[in-house]
Amino acid sequence: MRILISNDDGIYAKGIYYLAKELEKDHECIIVAPDKQRSAAGHAITLHRPITVKKVKLEGIKSIAYSVDGKPADCVKVAIEKLLEDKIDMIISGINNGFNLGTDVIYSGTVSAAVEGAIYKIPSIAVSVDFNADDEYYKRAARHVKKIAETSYSKLKNDVVLNINVPKEDIKGIKVCSLGNRIYVNAYIEEETGNEGERKFQLAGEVKDFDDVDTDVFYIKNGYITVTPLHYDLTNFNIINEVNLWLTKEVIL
Repeated sequence: MRILISNDDGIYAKGIYYLAKELEKDHECIIVAPDKQRSAAGHAITLHRPITVKKVKLEGIKSIAYSVDGKPADCVKVAIEKLLEDKIDMIISGINNGFNLGTDVIYSGTVSAAVEGAIYKIPSIAVSVDFNADDEYYKRAARHVKKIAETSYSKLKNDVVLNINVPKEDIKGIKVCSLGNRIYVNAYIEEETGNEGERKFQLAGEVKDFDDVDTDVFYIKNGYITVTPLHYDLTNFNIINEVNLWLTKEVIL
């Protein structure tokens, strides 16, 4: 396969190194990633200034690599539109430093890079591990995602993203499951500014997980690699007819 690799932790992140190192053993890889940390960038793109693309050399990696002074979605867009001469078979985004579980996917630049690939009708994968992973953890996750990618390529629809999270140790197997729910409590800490009329808040807080059975939040805590198929169509089909009924009956234009 020809695989485009991206992430949101930046071109020099440990996760992208180990992912590329594993994938390039058997596949042709091209790396296009942000020039610096862009976590929680979501699906933002750069509109009001040019973005700069620079060819870089990653120590120990044979694949061609480019840094982009933009967001993860920018990286995938500019790669497809301008940098890649031949067809890409798959996009893999990661390995992210920190799980992307449940509602995290809304904020995640890692997931958004993969979603951008799906928008271009390219099968895409996002992969994440727990915070502060050591080298062996990254290596193990890279081996697992390589197997999943090779198995899924001929079967995965081109507008679907597989969101993968790999637990730290004692892996029991793989669970294909739905997104769970997690919220961040006490999310902002107020800091002194010294300026009258000004308030400053630092995003912090703690994660509160809802451990509903059959979700990624539940299974990751029980030692399973979680795989959740995602799609960029956010339509709530369960209530589309209900909304149509109340609006067409009650709203007169």
